[in-house]
Amino acid sequence: MVNFNNINVFAIAGLSFGVLVRSQACARNYTVQPGDFCDKISAEQNVSTFQLASVNSKIIDPACDNLAVGEVLCLGLVGEDCSTVHVVASGDACDAIAAQANITTADLLTDNPNVSVGCTNIYPGEVLCVAPVVNSTNSA
Repeated sequence: MVNFNNINVFAIAGLSFGVLVRSQACARNYTVQPGDFCDKISAEQNVSTFQLASVNSKIIDPACDNLAVGEVLCLGLVGEDCSTVHVVASGDACDAIAAQANITTADLLTDNPNVSVGCTNIYPGEVLCVAPVVNSTNSA
């Protein structure tokens, strides 16, 4: 005969440990509010749209249409959290965004691996990381 009470306690302890480990690795958290969508959260919380999606890839689907009110999202991982951002406006181009942030276009593209080299896939409302790349090949 199997004692299910012990199994449940073990399962709950395991789940709690998993949440604890994730929380420790997370630099910042945000709880989803009514009316939230990824670009809105990104702009208001100073996190790139790419970072928000990649850190929460097991929670947020690629279209970001499955956010649940009350759900806790990680905004960035400890040591890998970019909070220096630019919200793309209509007519923005990567060179101008980089110049405004006083970084190179190469740094902008390194910070945002989702952006194509030609910068043709950015869109108004998207939030980009515009932090200088610390380990850039230019800084050696």
